[in-house]
Amino acid sequence: MSNEAVVQQQVRLAMARLGAQVWRNQSGAMEDKTGRIVRFGLSNDSAALNAAIKSADLVGITPMTVQAHHVGRTVGVFTAIEVKRPGWHLTPGDKRGQAQKRFLDIVVGVGGMAGFVTDPADLANILVL
Repeated sequence: MSNEAVVQQQVRLAMARLGAQVWRNQSGAMEDKTGRIVRFGLSNDSAALNAAIKSADLVGITPMTVQAHHVGRTVGVFTAIEVKRPGWHLTPGDKRGQAQKRFLDIVVGVGGMAGFVTDPADLANILVL
């Protein structure tokens, strides 16, 4: 199992302990039996969109109890986690990483929780509970 796969399993366990529901978000394209290209995964409507914005490895919902002005109601907050190998850092020349960051920025921009994780401890910087 690769280092990234190990981190992903650790992150999934940590998220489950928080009561979150996260799922693996496979993304790609393939030919069906008729020869048509079938695209799958979030933010993968076309090759051009997928080149610009790449969705996260894990997506789901994190429960959060909001404050008094929301009458203490528990709500689910869209969550996107992009898992990377330990020691990985985003660089300006990393086109894939930059496209993944655009997806994470979209999620955060509309009130979700999202970020890169190289260790389950990184979740503390992403999840605002």
